[in-house]
Amino acid sequence: MNPTELAEAARQRSSRVPAALRERDFRRFWAGETVSLFGDQITLIALPLAGVLALHASAAQMGYLTAAEIAPALVFSLHAGAWLDRRGRRRQTMIVTALGRAALLVTIPVAYWLGVLTLAQLYVVGFLIGTLSVFFFVAYTTLFVSLVPRERYLEANSLLNGSRAFSFVGGPSVGGLLVQALSAPGTLIADAASYLVSAFTMSSISPKEPPTEEAERGHVKAGMRYLWRSPVIRASLLATATINFFNFVFWALFILYVTRTLGVRPGVLGLVLGAASVGGVLGSILTGRISRRLGVGPAFVLSCVLFPAPLVLVPLAHGPYWLVLAMLFAAEFLSGFGVMILDIIGGSIKTALIPDRLRARVAGAYMVVNYGVRPLGALLGGALGTWIGLRPTLWIATIAAIAGVLWLLPSPLLRMRELPEADS
Repeated sequence: MNPTELAEAARQRSSRVPAALRERDFRRFWAGETVSLFGDQITLIALPLAGVLALHASAAQMGYLTAAEIAPALVFSLHAGAWLDRRGRRRQTMIVTALGRAALLVTIPVAYWLGVLTLAQLYVVGFLIGTLSVFFFVAYTTLFVSLVPRERYLEANSLLNGSRAFSFVGGPSVGGLLVQALSAPGTLIADAASYLVSAFTMSSISPKEPPTEEAERGHVKAGMRYLWRSPVIRASLLATATINFFNFVFWALFILYVTRTLGVRPGVLGLVLGAASVGGVLGSILTGRISRRLGVGPAFVLSCVLFPAPLVLVPLAHGPYWLVLAMLFAAEFLSGFGVMILDIIGGSIKTALIPDRLRARVAGAYMVVNYGVRPLGALLGGALGTWIGLRPTLWIATIAAIAGVLWLLPSPLLRMRELPEADS
């Protein structure tokens, strides 16, 4: 090939690479997060199994472990946002929290090999990792705007959420194999290594961070006030919190229902759940095209229906075994597709709209509400399932989750064709 043809071939190859990945800092950040997300999925299966297999934890003790991991999001999110908006240095915070989580995870296999691992250590490590994760993800939302031009928000969010969906596909399977090969505690070293990769990639970039703001009266509550006063963010939070609340009512009973009532075997159930991950991957690929065709706001409204609506197929499922499985696969695939569109577009709207000076505080406030409803939904699901039965509770959960879209109908979202300008 002559030089002209070589240059043209190189140009064509470059044009196939997403524009966001041509940004050096974002490319490195995305690569590190992709590795870290796979590590998180490994820990998602390995940490509970460390309690079950190595320490023979009871159901109640496993509940305490889950609570220890969730509690920091409720306790620290608001203050983490206020601290980061006041202090800045988001990249440094992310590096330190990644290294801290790696060090905490390593203590578990070390204690196991020394024969001194206890449930108390798992509780403490779970709580501390949850705390560092709060600071990491609040900082993440504020640093994102420094890595990606405004016109690439949707594309960059699609790439990051696509990595998340791919991690859902492969992470648990890899984690299960590693548990068999290395033991559950030993597998946690893989996630510790992924945090080191994340810290390394963060240390190799140097984005210009958003400005900080001096702490004044009401500094901590400013994020919550903004959530309430912004018609777009308020409506999206109320919709997603409603969907999440009833989705956790649903998930509190889903596995019990499909295994005991529908007779689905555990191995097949794993494949059913994997369908959601495949739907998520497809959603991450098509979100940009859907938002361009429908408009950003209408696409977000559609996703708030497409995420919960397919789950009605679960209480509807009956008949021959093959038909039951087909309905379950369809429910998970379509719901995974919908939630990925919701997460990508919802995250992009918040990124575009929230002013830099409030970004971390709003992220923290949003996390308090959106995470706070989840354990409440799970508790209600257990109570309703005991009181009125599994199938009626699943019907209530799915229909009520779909009704979450009603919060969006009077909002400006239905008229929003492009990403909004930032509030002042």
